[in-house]
Amino acid sequence: MSSITSPIYQTEQNFANLVRTYRKKHVGKGPEKIKVTFHSNWAIAYMSGSLSPVERFITRHKSGEDMVWQARTQMIKELYDQNPPTEMEELVGAKFEKLFTDIHMEDDEVISIFVFDRPIDQQAELHTS
Repeated sequence: MSSITSPIYQTEQNFANLVRTYRKKHVGKGPEKIKVTFHSNWAIAYMSGSLSPVERFITRHKSGEDMVWQARTQMIKELYDQNPPTEMEELVGAKFEKLFTDIHMEDDEVISIFVFDRPIDQQAELHTS
């Protein structure tokens, strides 16, 4: 079976869709592209195209860049703490513990690592069978 049609690949794709939906619901704009990879108890999401036109305008100045960085890192972490991603938990069969995230403003790229309470890379195959 090719990796593109494997159960783990499908679950990673479904997880990426949930990330996009969650961000649209709570932030107003989801990323244009998302690639998710599971590793042990981590879901690693690489995203691009997350900044809104207003955020891109604001980041033309250093103070605006700092403000948008703060919103897209610290405030996003707080958002996930206050509104746990229950649909993501259901998909991978594990409890969400915390989020690590950072954004590169110039390239509009984000890396987010979703940490769960147990390995999800094997669990994903069980939940799609």
